[in-house]
Amino acid sequence: MSTRMRDVMTTASSELRFEPIEKRIRADDAVDSTRALLVWEPRRVVPSYAVPEADITAEVTSASVRVPDDVAGVLHPGIPFAVHSAPGEPVTIGGRVGAGFRLTDPAGYVELDSSAFDAIYEEDERVYGHPRDPFSRVDVRRTSRPVRIELDGVVLAASTNARMLFETGIHTRFYLPKEDVRGSLAPSARRSYCPYKGEASYWSLDGREDVAWSYEQPLPDLPQVTGLIAFWDERVDVFLDGERRPRPGGAIAAALRDEFTV
Repeated sequence: MSTRMRDVMTTASSELRFEPIEKRIRADDAVDSTRALLVWEPRRVVPSYAVPEADITAEVTSASVRVPDDVAGVLHPGIPFAVHSAPGEPVTIGGRVGAGFRLTDPAGYVELDSSAFDAIYEEDERVYGHPRDPFSRVDVRRTSRPVRIELDGVVLAASTNARMLFETGIHTRFYLPKEDVRGSLAPSARRSYCPYKGEASYWSLDGREDVAWSYEQPLPDLPQVTGLIAFWDERVDVFLDGERRPRPGGAIAAALRDEFTV
């Protein structure tokens, strides 16, 4: 009997998963470990670092943390670290309240909230955002297939020189040259960070706030998307080869609809 890989991964997401890594992990002056794990709590789609409590050089104490209301469904990167789906208890690390979560299993390990520390290093290189998933990859391919972006019947962009970005577990994104965007792009103050691509700059188009983004200086891994514009497929209509693609669904799409208005 054959099985679709995504179905296998989805089934496994209901359990706590971990993977040992050989990288030395340091966080400020509080953590220094060569025995770290990547940990995915049940329903979490991105991993966190977890280290043996013995490798935390700062004081670790139990923490009283206000836990957000129960969150159902997928725990995407926008869900706070304080929401946990595995047994354990929140801890304070060197005065950083709730910066860790003492896991019941695997025993002896403390999961780290990357955002609670000023700087985290893998070996001697600083990393930003959540850890990279070793089972994910990002591929970019140039395409001459016609790509058209519309909203309420209005064409926002059209190109035969787009890049298609394929990321594990994420629907395909389309990156278009700025000259193929119709209307007036205005830079936004909004920024976000992707561990795979780098810092994203956001753009408004003819009053439509933060409807698109670009990586003006992407990480060295993805020079192919430098300065290109991508639109939220969750908010606009994307046509490929003249056929309208369905808007993405699921928890992440719902979160974006709640956060942005067109």
